[in-house]
Amino acid sequence: MLSDKFRRQLRQEAEQWRTEGIIDDSVYEQLCDRYQFNDLETSARSRFIVILLGLGSVLLGLAIITFVAANWQAWSRGVKVTLLLSGFIGVNTAGFYLWRHPTERWQRRFGQGLLLLGALILGANMALMSQMFHQSGLLYQLYLVWGFGVLTMAYSLRLTMLGILAILLIALGYVQGQPEFVAIGEFPWLRFVVQHMPVLAALMFIPLAYWCRSRWIFRLGAIATIYFLEANLIRLNLLGSPPWTAAVACALPPALLWGYRDSLWGQCSPKAQSFDSTARSLAITFLSLLFFLASFYGLWSTSLVPSANDTSLTLPPPVDILLLAGWTVWEWVQLLRRVDLTNLLVASMITVSALIPFWHLSSGRLAIIATLIFNLLSFLLSTGLIREGLAQSQRRFFWGGMVLLTLQIFSRMLEYNTDLLFKSLVLFLCGLGVIAAGLWFERYRTRHSQVDG
Repeated sequence: MLSDKFRRQLRQEAEQWRTEGIIDDSVYEQLCDRYQFNDLETSARSRFIVILLGLGSVLLGLAIITFVAANWQAWSRGVKVTLLLSGFIGVNTAGFYLWRHPTERWQRRFGQGLLLLGALILGANMALMSQMFHQSGLLYQLYLVWGFGVLTMAYSLRLTMLGILAILLIALGYVQGQPEFVAIGEFPWLRFVVQHMPVLAALMFIPLAYWCRSRWIFRLGAIATIYFLEANLIRLNLLGSPPWTAAVACALPPALLWGYRDSLWGQCSPKAQSFDSTARSLAITFLSLLFFLASFYGLWSTSLVPSANDTSLTLPPPVDILLLAGWTVWEWVQLLRRVDLTNLLVASMITVSALIPFWHLSSGRLAIIATLIFNLLSFLLSTGLIREGLAQSQRRFFWGGMVLLTLQIFSRMLEYNTDLLFKSLVLFLCGLGVIAAGLWFERYRTRHSQVDG
């Protein structure tokens, strides 16, 4: 859908074209019908009404909260429960009705806002109900159960904002629950959820992204899955012990994201939202961060090599890693059926990023070689992004590569002891190079867009 700002600018230009005789009245009327110029004032009025309703609702909500707080201790438990349930049901019912049966445009947006407010009220009701009935619990348990409730609402209503809220709540509950993981006793199912959160997150969030056709839900869901996977490895105290866990932590996330395809879920319809490019962008982001961090010599010189008596070496791989690794292998089997140079280069980078940590943790003799290899990988990735940005005239690829290359040069200069005069020269050349490259890229992009036009 085109923005109101674009349509307003187009209307001004069309009126100027008609005044200058470039277009006649019939063409102007066709533009009016196609871009709905007559609805611009109505849209502005609707936005103003939404702002007024939102501000008024906030003030009313604060007044109600203040009134309830003043009389909370004087009311009986039955009155409190009735008030909480009535508020939750009333807000969600009003929001659902305005969202599904709007008579004006602003009502749909206001209904979505009420549904979001209803999701927030759900958490407040759960906390107050627990307090009234003396059900003690930890904070992360509230976040997790609240997040699952909002996730159910998101699946039922297909609302992106509810899906985003559910992901944030579940992630917050997971982070809060990590230090107290061993204390989960009264809710045994929460132990299972927290322990297998990587797989459960993928099963909960990725289908929701297709259901809501939301790129933001997919992006946040994929990030949450990768974060849960890495956090579980650290929590199990495996990241610094068996060498294979370091290889998994470095290679599995980018391989999982790069090999992802919508077709693996049966999403082949032209009308379906595609997330292939989003998954690949996340894979490149992960590799960029990995190569940059692994390019510091201090990381490898302080790495610990597991001893032969380390009992953690005998621990079996967690089932989450096996499931995600199996799915990743299936992705790459499908992907490599057709030979592609980019896929082969990315696969080589991922393989090297897995082998180097494994070899170093096994022998402890690759500190210098590992530093050189990851610096080389960072340089190759940055130049590849710059080349891809030039080929496709995409700013995000070009500037992503420029930022990664500049950070590599800058960090190497700060990491090693060099003369201040040399550092100033490097900084001057980096700044000059970034400015020159940026101006050249914009001229290149403008020239190619004019040729294509």
